[in-house]
Amino acid sequence: MPGDLRALAIGLAVALVVRAASAAPEPQIPVYTYKVVHVYPHDPNAFTEGLFYLKGYLYESTGIEGFSDIRKVRLETGEVVQSHDLDPKYFGEGITYWGNRLIGLTWKSHVGFTYNLDSFAVEGRFKYPGEGWALTRNDHEIIMSDGTPDLRVLDPKTLHETRRIHVTERGRAVDQLNELEWVQGSLLANIWQTDRIARIDPDTGHVVAWIDLTGLLPQRDQIPGHTDVLNGIAYDGDKDRLFVTGKMWPKLFEIRIVKK
Repeated sequence: MPGDLRALAIGLAVALVVRAASAAPEPQIPVYTYKVVHVYPHDPNAFTEGLFYLKGYLYESTGIEGFSDIRKVRLETGEVVQSHDLDPKYFGEGITYWGNRLIGLTWKSHVGFTYNLDSFAVEGRFKYPGEGWALTRNDHEIIMSDGTPDLRVLDPKTLHETRRIHVTERGRAVDQLNELEWVQGSLLANIWQTDRIARIDPDTGHVVAWIDLTGLLPQRDQIPGHTDVLNGIAYDGDKDRLFVTGKMWPKLFEIRIVKK
């Protein structure tokens, strides 16, 4: 074979190999389901926005103007043992804590508030552009969602944004990231208006697994026109317990994640 034809043949072979490699499907992201471990009562009038577990209690924030509050809740009974109402003009959103401060967002007012974790007394406020959806934390930073594919990382002392985590699934941006929880080095995020939770690698922003909670709240426990979407994740690190609920759900569930 003449040299120029040989070179052409080699080039075509290489091109075919490259094309085949690029056309190969990316690995599928695993999907998990759940097993209910325990069921607890939950206030069916709580439009749940934020949720976390600390020292035996659930801390919850609720939304809707005129009905928004932050509350401390007894897990076993659902009893609200302490609460603070937001000004009626604010739509409450996610909460987390840092030291002895409880930190809360509002939806479209571009302002958040800091409270004394023990008394719920307002201690300060902070501003941010865009919407506020949810908050969580790890040992050195606070993470905020705003409904977009970008999670904001905040300095826990100043609450100023330091960077962003762009969340993707196999290269596609994932938005509607709602309530957040940090669980054993990963971020869990409710996807608003779905029954799915994304497990996100905080270093890359990649969705590494999906948790499908379809059917968690039985149809018999749903009130048409009242019961809203899945939202609210809390984790008890000491006992390795994961809790989930929804907006205006009458129940809160402790679940175990299992292979589908």
